Amino acid sequence: MAGLRFWDGDPTVRLLAFDEASGALLLERCRPGSSLRSLAEPEQDVVIACLLRRLWRRPEAADHSFRRLSVMTEFWAKETIAGRDRWPDQALVREGLELLRTLPESARCEVLLATDLHAGNVLRAEREPWLVIDPKPFLGDPAYDATQHLLNCPERLRADARGTIARIGDLLGVDAERIRLWTFARLAAEPRAEWADSAQLKLARSLT
Repeated sequence: MAGLRFWDGDPTVRLLAFDEASGALLLERCRPGSSLRSLAEPEQDVVIACLLRRLWRRPEAADHSFRRLSVMTEFWAKETIAGRDRWPDQALVREGLELLRTLPESARCEVLLATDLHAGNVLRAEREPWLVIDPKPFLGDPAYDATQHLLNCPERLRADARGTIARIGDLLGVDAERIRLWTFARLAAEPRAEWADSAQLKLARSLT
């Protein structure tokens, strides 16, 4: 709710009405409403990058209610540490945890992030060609915001992780090395129900 009010349709769906007590939202309708997944992933890259660059603004009000990205990463770290007995690669997970701790604090700038922007959360519309739905706003490092789209393109990452990350970095005008570190941190140390030697950990190893 707070994010949609802040962005006010630029480039999100508009929040037409809301009820604070129940959390009910009345949103602008997207027509035809088809998702960005209808495009090939390289085309998705361009749209996602354009939308993110428009979303990245810093709240002017000093008393804004947005939480910092470190709040989320600290929560993730605690959840992951609670399952330490199930980690199949202790060194890899610990390296990821260290990055979850240090990356938020080393950002050169902080902007309002969508945090969950991928092709499934972008719909074709009439007011604009594409609108963002379901942002989950946190204040933090722009490089983080590239990761959700990348993690939704696993085959490209497996085929050429560094090349794919470099392309996204160029489109966003963001340091590709920080995107690589954030992507590695999420793959290696995000909490998960199953800690078997998974595809996520194998992909994390390819980014070391």
